[in-house]
Amino acid sequence: MVLIEALIKPFKLDDVKEALEEIGVGGITVTEVIQAAESRHRARSFGGRPINYDLVPKMKVEAAVPRHLAAQAIEAILLHGSSGKNEDGKIVARTIDNAVRIRTGEENDDALST
Repeated sequence: MVLIEALIKPFKLDDVKEALEEIGVGGITVTEVIQAAESRHRARSFGGRPINYDLVPKMKVEAAVPRHLAAQAIEAILLHGSSGKNEDGKIVARTIDNAVRIRTGEENDDALST
């Protein structure tokens, strides 16, 4: 199983959600977040001037998927989450050892299905 976390622009959420549903991802968790991005105005500096950061609104989409769907889910996020401009976001995929559905006690891939 793989936990996929993607930071995307808010207006791309519906596209990403639909794309993940089409490939059979059972469910997602969405959180509004603020990402610290390096400021665009960059002047030359010859010293230890601190880097300025802008706070950019993003949506964090999390999905726990079976290993065989991980590559498809990442590809769907790449395709439907991109606007082709700066600060489109990031995707992180992590292996998870176990998942348990609280209501039924189902484990692993059975716990991820809807």
